[in-house]
Amino acid sequence: MISRRTLLLAGAAAGASAFAPTALSREPVSRDTLPPDAPVRRLTLSAGEMEAALLGPGKPQTHGFCAYNGTPFLTVRAPRGTRLLVDFENRLPDLTTVHWHGIRVPNFSDGVSPLTQAAIPPGGRFAYNVPLPDPGLYFFHPHCDETGQVGRGLAGLLIVDDPAEARLGFDLEHIIVVKDWRLDAAGRWLPMTSDEGASTAGTFGTVRATNGQPVPPRVEAPAHGDVRLRVLVADSTRVIDLGCDTDDAALIAVDGQACTPMALSALPDEIWRMGPAMRADLHVRMPGPGQELKIYDYRTSEPYLLTTLVAVDRGRRSTAFKPKALPPAKVPLPDMKRPTRFDFLVQTAAGATAIAPPLPADDPLAQALIESACVGSKTFWAVNRNSWGAGADLRLPPPLQRLEDGRSYVLSISNVTKHPHPMHLHGHVFRVLSSSRKTGIPPYLADTVMTEPNETVEIAFRATSGNWVFHCHILEHMDTGLMGWFRVT
Repeated sequence: MISRRTLLLAGAAAGASAFAPTALSREPVSRDTLPPDAPVRRLTLSAGEMEAALLGPGKPQTHGFCAYNGTPFLTVRAPRGTRLLVDFENRLPDLTTVHWHGIRVPNFSDGVSPLTQAAIPPGGRFAYNVPLPDPGLYFFHPHCDETGQVGRGLAGLLIVDDPAEARLGFDLEHIIVVKDWRLDAAGRWLPMTSDEGASTAGTFGTVRATNGQPVPPRVEAPAHGDVRLRVLVADSTRVIDLGCDTDDAALIAVDGQACTPMALSALPDEIWRMGPAMRADLHVRMPGPGQELKIYDYRTSEPYLLTTLVAVDRGRRSTAFKPKALPPAKVPLPDMKRPTRFDFLVQTAAGATAIAPPLPADDPLAQALIESACVGSKTFWAVNRNSWGAGADLRLPPPLQRLEDGRSYVLSISNVTKHPHPMHLHGHVFRVLSSSRKTGIPPYLADTVMTEPNETVEIAFRATSGNWVFHCHILEHMDTGLMGWFRVT
């Protein structure tokens, strides 16, 4: 019999529009998002350990830092409409996978064990078919032992360029990666998780960093020029309030998706709140020669400086600030005339439970087990009283809902806990419709949405075939139960 992997790789190489492995014929068809003749770029990718100076120059090196291709925060860029065929090798001493966060991939390339693939053992390989139908800032990271591997640096950036954006004429693009480190004074790793952290707001880093370093970068830009800031929260836990010390700043994209430009000064508290895995693009106008523009996280008692932009005289004249609008996103949008509605509670759990209707006994996933190395040792969280496997209970829970390919759905997500939860839906871009606490923000597209304590958020999306997880991206929360999945057939 042809193996499932061989069949999938053959389909990926051919750029097929749908994949239906005969060995798992009960599984949903895995749909592609690019035509068969899309241009192909091959990428060789590996995950491994290295040394890194995370405490700064002249300080002790940190061993066991995790990186792709030996490069901290490896950045991959490709034009919109490209298909990445990725040959991945696991050079870590532990199981891993690769999840392409925010990318509308065929389900078998989503990187979630045991739903879409088996976890990749040390020395193992896997081929991913990663179509890039949408421009924007995305990233990739493991979906097994995320708390440990992402905590030690394993994350890469994926920027999908739209040629139409060149006409906007930004003078500079600057990337800000927010990622803290759990290190002692000698640069040694501290435990990435604790019961106290996993059951509350998370276990925070001891060293704050921007782009991997404890000293915030200083970047030169033309005075009176236009700068595009692309911000990613790659941290396992931290929620930030992104803002800057100028009124000439606007939010122009969320999670890679273009939005109607929104002046930061017009947003609640003049900030954009972001949790782990969330991204934002800002357009900021530089001040006059010799002046500085500072980008902050305002969520801490003392604003934390993320980056300083230094205005350099290039002969520009001051003009009125007008935010640049990115080309509109072209993702499948929900039909709001006839959506099906579901309510979901994000809640604490008394223990491992799963009350959704079970899968049929002959379903390929009915007896699937979760790798213990991929999850936490205890259960603290649940979605509608359903918890992902953890500890000694490693059964794959039944799906939260069974959805239909092509139909539109509205999810009402109510956070009834004392802590924020950035909720991420794999394989889809959704429209954030409303919030019970945040007013004045028009609907926008995203793949991860912040839910505050005692807040209800509504999102809408058009379902695409596959088995897709829905989880909190505070990684300890996910590892201790706050994840479920939808089956779309």
